[in-house]
Formats: sequence, C-alpha cells, structure tokens
Amino acid sequence: MDDIRDAAKVLTGTEEVGDYPSLAAVQDAGECQFISPLQLNVTVTREYDLIRVHGEVATRVRLECARCLNEYEMAIISPFTIFFSRAAELPLDEEVELAEEDLVSATYEGDEIDLTPEIAEQVLLEIPFKPLCREECRGLCSVCGTDLNVTECGCDRRDTSLRFSALKNFKAEK
Repeated sequence: MDDIRDAAKVLTGTEEVGDYPSLAAVQDAGECQFISPLQLNVTVTREYDLIRVHGEVATRVRLECARCLNEYEMAIISPFTIFFSRAAELPLDEEVELAEEDLVSATYEGDEIDLTPEIAEQVLLEIPFKPLCREECRGLCSVCGTDLNVTECGCDRRDTSLRFSALKNFKAEK
C-alpha cells in the first residue's frame, strides 16, 4: 500500500467468474448464468489513513423471467466506492458513531487488499431478486400455461386468483 502514497493507481482487467466463489455458487445454483467475464476498472487512492477504491464492475448474465419463464440477457454495471482501513486501526468502543465512509468500508491486513469479496458483492446486489424480461411481462396463463406475451389463450381467469383461494369456502360461525 506504500506505492500509492503519491499518485492514484488505475487497475483495469478482465476476470473469470470462477475466480469469485460466491458468484460461481449463484451460477451453480441455477439463479443466473454469467455469459461474459467481469470487466473491472478500479482507481485506488490514499486519503489520509484510508485507502479509497473507486471503480466499476460490468458483466452480462442470462436470467429466467419469473413471470413467463423465458430466458433473457441483462447487462450488469455496478459503480462502487469502498474505503479500506487497517484492521488494527478500528476503534474498539462498543458504541461508535458512523461517518458516511464507515458505511462503505472494509478492513485489510498486511500490504495487500483483496477486492474479491467486495467486487462479488457489487455484482450480487445487481442481480434482480425477481427477474423480469420486461416490466410489462404478462406471464403465463394460470389455466392453460400459454405465454400471454405471445398470444391470448381465451381462458376464463377471473376466478383463478390464488391469493385468497384458501379462504374460498371459509364460513365464520357467530
């Protein structure tokens, strides 16, 4: 870390998703498929006793739409700023007021900082919890399973709301 005292260091590169265990685990679980490696562009500067890492990670993923079950591709571009401090420099008090940089901070030991967990976290935060191929996706017919984005099936779906179906035959006693 002594080599960034005078000037910022710019780091760019391409990394395979397999080098990030948490991203590989998401892919192995079938939640998404990474179709391009991670593109990294990072600037590292020293700010007083902190190391500021500002950058962007980009990749492309293939997801399955939660409504129509069709696969689609999505670009992930995540800008980030993380402040690193030496592990020994953290206050040991029980109650500490956090500054803005504490909310996006991490620690390091020794002379190297491993950005792997932070970069993986940035990518994971961008993967949608409920992926949609498009916001206006109509999904599948709950009666016959037809993709309603492609064609209208003509089924009567008025009484197929499942939200309160468990209460359909409920009778309250007085």
